Amino acid sequence: MSVLADKFTAGEAIVAVVGLGYVGLPLAVSFGRGGMTVVGVDPDTAKVAGVGRGESYIEDVPDADVAALVEAGRLSATTDFGVLADADAIVVCVPTPLRKTREPDVSYVHAVAEEVGLRLREGQLVVLESTTYPGTTRELLLERLEETGLKVGYDFFLAFSPERVDPGNADWGIANTPKVVGGITEACTEAAEALYQTICETVHTVSSPEAAEMVKLLENTFRAVNIGLVNEYAQVCSRLGLDVWEIVEAAATKPFGFMPFQPGPGIGGHCIPIDPQYLSWKMRALDRPVRFIDLAEEVNRGMPPHVVEGCWRMLDEVGKTLRGSKVLLLGLAYKPGVGDTRESSALDLARLMLDDGAVVSCWDPHAGPIQLDGEELERFETLDPDVLAAADLAVIVTPHEELDLDLVLEHCPRVYDTRGVTRGCGGEAVVRRL
Repeated sequence: MSVLADKFTAGEAIVAVVGLGYVGLPLAVSFGRGGMTVVGVDPDTAKVAGVGRGESYIEDVPDADVAALVEAGRLSATTDFGVLADADAIVVCVPTPLRKTREPDVSYVHAVAEEVGLRLREGQLVVLESTTYPGTTRELLLERLEETGLKVGYDFFLAFSPERVDPGNADWGIANTPKVVGGITEACTEAAEALYQTICETVHTVSSPEAAEMVKLLENTFRAVNIGLVNEYAQVCSRLGLDVWEIVEAAATKPFGFMPFQPGPGIGGHCIPIDPQYLSWKMRALDRPVRFIDLAEEVNRGMPPHVVEGCWRMLDEVGKTLRGSKVLLLGLAYKPGVGDTRESSALDLARLMLDDGAVVSCWDPHAGPIQLDGEELERFETLDPDVLAAADLAVIVTPHEELDLDLVLEHCPRVYDTRGVTRGCGGEAVVRRL
């Protein structure tokens, strides 16, 4: 293992990153900037071709960073898994989505385990970064890799290290966000620690891959449960005629024992709506339901219907119904400043409103075209006064920096604010909040 660690420290290692998505590409660039020779492996020919041209399709990774590494010969990309045989470290960053049944889909991990197993050689480190349920690294990867006859901790090294990417966050990135690693053996942990020390300021080791897998689930379960709590508070405040944002703001003045979370139209993104469900699924299999997690899931998934109900009430006040009304959704992405619409509550709102007969359009300067039930949602990239005035109702879903609240409140007759961003604003629009 010391030979491998020395190669990492000296920047003489070849690192293969499998999966060039929102986790894999930034990681590949970080290793390249750290002096490694990096090859990205992805079955998507468009992504591979883009990297080859020095282009980035990830908002947090500038084209110039990719182009510089490609030109220097420190970053390349391919669809050929054969390159794994030459790598000193193989980092797996493939998707682990949920099936429609809310069960984990680890088929991508299965597929990569097979590809790595076909090419595993002595001296290699394999790290799984894809978020999943506790036991995945040992049950899926280790079992397949040991079929080669090589012994973990001696001939090869295997660990789990959860990704902690926060798209759009300019303050915390790969370098300054502490990295958690847990290996099958102590030698595996040391090898993974040596790898990540080349690009991360702090590496925190835990006792096993299961512990590291559980760390990631706790981080996002904590957020999901607390968002569920404040979303339920939003519904309670709505019934009592109170402003939930005023309540949260006042509670946050307490200097101890309270951490503010903000309510909204639901939850979205690649982690918070999904990660807790891995643990929920695992514990159901052990006949030990996780009630906090399941209740938070129920509350958070009930927020889009709560918003739609509020829209019905708002239109009813002026003798209209949602059926036939023009509704403009302001923001499609799951959070401000990014174009990622995965699990976005805006899509849930659009579906519910379309089912209720509304004429739905949207504005988002970051997100690309959206298909709902085979039909492309009408989308505007700029805020047009005529478009705003033509809407019977505008719903603020994702308050991107580009959202001109004054323009919205001046031209829209009615605004449903799911984020509390219109508090303290003037304007002539009738405004309702959660």
